[in-house]
Amino acid sequence: MTTVLIADDQPLQRFGSRMLLESQDDMTVVGEAANGSEAVRLAAELHPDVVLMDIRMPGLDGIEATRRITAAGDRTRILIVTTFDLDEYAYAGLRAGASGFLVKDAQPEELLSGIRAVATGDAVVAPSLTRRLLDAYVHHLPTDSAAETPPQEDPRLASLTDREREILTVIGRGWTNTEIATRFHLAESTVKTHVGRILAKTGSRDRIQAVILAYDTKLVEPT
Repeated sequence: MTTVLIADDQPLQRFGSRMLLESQDDMTVVGEAANGSEAVRLAAELHPDVVLMDIRMPGLDGIEATRRITAAGDRTRILIVTTFDLDEYAYAGLRAGASGFLVKDAQPEELLSGIRAVATGDAVVAPSLTRRLLDAYVHHLPTDSAAETPPQEDPRLASLTDREREILTVIGRGWTNTEIATRFHLAESTVKTHVGRILAKTGSRDRIQAVILAYDTKLVEPT
């Protein structure tokens, strides 16, 4: 059973999401939050598998709430729900530690499959769409020290093998596991093993965070 916390300042949106989720045999809503502060508090108390996180909420917004929840080190994963596709706030949410994002006009099936994917550790956003998002907004957000560090000096990359560094680079370019396997003449199961090791060695929560890491460490430059 996947447990979900809904964080949205609109009661009707929360009600609709709850009705949809509780119609599923494998999901249950464990709480609702009307703002970011409530979301942080309830996530700490309830330890949900997934938080559906709105971005624009009064007081503490969804981005900062995401940052605080993921920084706590719990297993809870965040699925950002935003009004506009390619919204710069969605990019900020991904940098804050979210495992993906969806737009609010997504089909019910997309939301349900997104929750299931996030709960199992997968990324919701397709790698190619993630790259378009990063390319569109990477110059609009403040840079951090990690973004200014040359790849060879970044400690997050120090333990990667040459092959793992190559694979991280193409993950950042939006390649799927199938494309990586074909290009490097590897079995897809081998690629999955490499990806898992990359995530573990770099401390990336999921594939989206690995894409962001590739940008931060300049393995991939915005087009």
